[in-house]
Amino acid sequence: MQLKVLSALHASPVGGHSGALATYIKVKHLFFWHGMKNDIWAFVQSCSVCLQSKPDRARYPGLLQPLPVPSASWEIISLDFIESLPQSGSYNAILVVVDKFSKFSQFIPLRHPFTAATMARAFMDQIYRLHGLPKAIISDHDQIFTSHLWQSLFKAAGSDLRLSSAYHPQTDGQSERVNQCVETFLGCFIHACPSQWS
Repeated sequence: MQLKVLSALHASPVGGHSGALATYIKVKHLFFWHGMKNDIWAFVQSCSVCLQSKPDRARYPGLLQPLPVPSASWEIISLDFIESLPQSGSYNAILVVVDKFSKFSQFIPLRHPFTAATMARAFMDQIYRLHGLPKAIISDHDQIFTSHLWQSLFKAAGSDLRLSSAYHPQTDGQSERVNQCVETFLGCFIHACPSQWS
């Protein structure tokens, strides 16, 4: 009898092959039995029409492919931006540079809008001068990092520019986490004088 009820309220034109929750709501208005919710869930999950005709809407996550662990500091770094900050002197953005080995971070104030040339100059003055050129630089697909200037600069120096891909947080997640920490720190310490963050 339960199968007839489920078939009538799920597979008929009245049921319309609704999902498990919608079918459960329809059934519980008219009937009750112990374990009804589990029975409905199992019935809907095993419905051959639903399995064949309904697409799987879950996003395919892809395989996690962790980055190799560097053997020394400043071999692999990641770059990201914190933008839309209040004006402080001539700055309104921060370039966040994180060393993948030591987790040491450097923060370079910038003026937005910036170009690939100004980014390269700031990188050479603040990072290259202190640590040398890394073997690999990880960044998101920002126009600044994908520009021809950056590509040719890294190629000429023998460095590898690695762009992170969507839905793979293991590539650039470290920079994003550092960004959250910096934003929290700035929010706590400069809320009374936001123009002094630089």
